[in-house]
Amino acid sequence: MIKDSNVPMAMTFPPFLVVLLLALSTGPQCDAIWLNIPKTGTKCVSEEIHSNVVVLADYVVVSVEDGQTATIAVKVTSPYGNNLHHRENVTYGRFAFTTEEAGNYLACFWSDNRTRGSGEVVVNIDWKTGIAAKDWESVARKEKIQGVELELRKLEGAVEAIHENLLYLKSREAEMRSTSETTNARVAWFSIMSLGICIVVSGLQVWYLKRFFQKKKLI
Repeated sequence: MIKDSNVPMAMTFPPFLVVLLLALSTGPQCDAIWLNIPKTGTKCVSEEIHSNVVVLADYVVVSVEDGQTATIAVKVTSPYGNNLHHRENVTYGRFAFTTEEAGNYLACFWSDNRTRGSGEVVVNIDWKTGIAAKDWESVARKEKIQGVELELRKLEGAVEAIHENLLYLKSREAEMRSTSETTNARVAWFSIMSLGICIVVSGLQVWYLKRFFQKKKLI
């Protein structure tokens, strides 16, 4: 690992590595989500995440359209419908979990009936997944690293996250290809069966018409 005393040697890094370090250190790690929750409606946010990924989110009620305070209810479910987080009558909170199954994770917010008035409730959500959810300050204190070395650790984590995403996409592609091939095979067999049935029905119609005309002595 690179120590602080070797910081000047960073000038010898390949240009692409320096660019990646700068992008990692200055680029945004996550985006805030703003939801306008109506009095009687529900707003949901979702993200497709593969397994063994850390998810961390903070939510807070920012304001109400008519200026009154409000409380909300929150429910987070997994792709299989498992309840991961459920709170009611709150103005802020946090949920954190490690995904056990791959798929679409859903977080739904709605206004409690205790809220007066008919204004919309504005909620801010800070949703982080994977490398963005990692506490790098704790890592730096625990391992006593800083500067370029810490940025290299972030870069290593980002590369691992990208590699895991690529493996997940590859597995999804294999599943979709298998499903597509199975569907195509079923369609082909259905087409063959339909063609066979049409041929049999046509033959029966010709045989019936032939007998009918023979009985009527038309042929």
